[in-house]
Amino acid sequence: MQTNSCRLIVNVGWVFFVLFGRGCMNYMFPASYAWGNFSVLAVGIWAIVQRDSLDAIMMFLTGLLLTVLTDIIHISVFYPPNKYLIDVQRFSAGMAIFSLLLKPVSCYLAYRMYQERGGE
Repeated sequence: MQTNSCRLIVNVGWVFFVLFGRGCMNYMFPASYAWGNFSVLAVGIWAIVQRDSLDAIMMFLTGLLLTVLTDIIHISVFYPPNKYLIDVQRFSAGMAIFSLLLKPVSCYLAYRMYQERGGE
C-alpha cells in the first residue's frame, strides 16, 4: 500500500515527465537538459519502487535539487532573443519553465517520503 506522499509524487512525476518532454521537443536546449531530467526521473522511479531504501530517495532529492540549478542555467543561457523566437520554441521554453516551477513541489514531496522512511 502506497502512502499519500508516494501517490502525490507519482502524479507530480507524470506531470514533470510531460512538461520536460515538451521542453525537449524543439531542440532549443542542449542534450544535457534532456539527459539530466530523464536520469532524475529514472532515479525517482527507482526511489518509489525501493520503498525501504533511504539512499534511493536521497539520490532522487539531490538530483532534483541539481536539476533545478542546471535548468535555470539552461533556460537563461539558451533562451533565444525575442525577434528570433518562433511559436514552437516559445511553447517549448514555456513547458521547460513550468517544469522548473514544479520541481520545488517535487523536492518537498521527496523530502516527506525521506522522512516517512526514517530519515532525519
